[in-house]
Amino acid sequence: MGEVLTTMKIMPDSPDVDLEAIKATIESSMPEGAELHDMKEEPIAFGLVAIIISFITEDGEGGSEPVEEMVSGIEGVASIEITGVGRLM
Repeated sequence: MGEVLTTMKIMPDSPDVDLEAIKATIESSMPEGAELHDMKEEPIAFGLVAIIISFITEDGEGGSEPVEEMVSGIEGVASIEITGVGRLM
């Protein structure tokens, strides 16, 4: 089996949400078998800023689901969207 790089867009509830707290929770709570590769902010509109993360998991059934569930459960997160998936060579 190989590894997969997944990119996820995380939208906060409002522009007032503490993005640093969300990022710290993501860094400290990555599920077993998932490795955080990159994290950045992307301005959306009207002061709203999304967090874009890239993470590496094993290529297999349900590969990104533990990360999706963890991020969805963070206070202040309104929605998540998988924006890219690619196999690492």
